[in-house]
Parts: sequence; C-alpha cells; structure tokens
Amino acid sequence: MLEFDRSDSMNRTHFLRGVSALCAMTTLSLSLGCGTILYPERRGQRTTARVDPGVAVMDACWLLLFIIPGVIAFAVDFSNGAIYLPGGHASGAPLKVVRTDAAHPDRAGIERTIRQQTGLPIRLDDPTMVRRELPSRRDIEPSLAAARQVRPNAL
Repeated sequence: MLEFDRSDSMNRTHFLRGVSALCAMTTLSLSLGCGTILYPERRGQRTTARVDPGVAVMDACWLLLFIIPGVIAFAVDFSNGAIYLPGGHASGAPLKVVRTDAAHPDRAGIERTIRQQTGLPIRLDDPTMVRRELPSRRDIEPSLAAARQVRPNAL
C-alpha cells in the first residue's frame, strides 16, 4: 500500500515557490539592470563618450552571475548607446558651428550661409525639418540624442 507523506508534498511546494521567487527576482533584476531600460533617453546615442560606470557594473554583474544574460545586456547597451554617458561627441561627422554676419538674418540668408559654409543644401520651410532653439551649446548633444529617439534614421 502507498503511503502519502504530507511533508514531501509541503517540501515540494516550498521548493517550487522558492524557484518561482528566484525566477521572478532574476527577471526583475535583469530588466532593471539594463541601461536601455534605466535610461531610455540615451537610446540611439552614437558617441565616443565615456561609458557610464553604473550601467557597466550592472551589466558586468549579470555577466558574472549568468554568462548569457550578461553578454546580452552588454550587447544591447553598446549597440543602442545606452551605456554611454550623455553629452559625448557624435560618431559621425563632427558638428560644425555656422555663423552669420547679420544680426537678424532672414530665412534665405540662413539657408545661403549654411549652404556656403557646409556645402549642404537646406530648406528651412521643409515640413520634415526639426528646428529647436537651445539655451546653450551644452544642450546640443542631448537634443540630438532626443531627436534620434524620435527619428533614428534622420540624424
């Protein structure tokens, strides 16, 4: 005759609860330990800036604990730029400051000056153009990173 031991059933239930809790904590930690999720505004950033040590340490912890999730975390953060601190230089052509002589240039004057100094034809009345007035030069890179979020292939 088979005997049913209640303690085996309880031990198995506790074991399954523990495994479930471990899986839930691992999933939560992995999702919170990724720069892409912590700093969504950094996605699309293509920089040669310094690596954010906090994001790198979180990714490295996953690399030490679980090889595959750690490699994935590093790959995702490097590929979309979320591992870099904001404010670095764009990896493409460097930004060029365009200056005009006029105190208050008109639209045609701005277009002409940009074309002369950069060689790029530009139309300020183009509906796809995004224009922003920035308070300082330090705001250029964060503004470009935000614009890349909206239109990644435009910049």
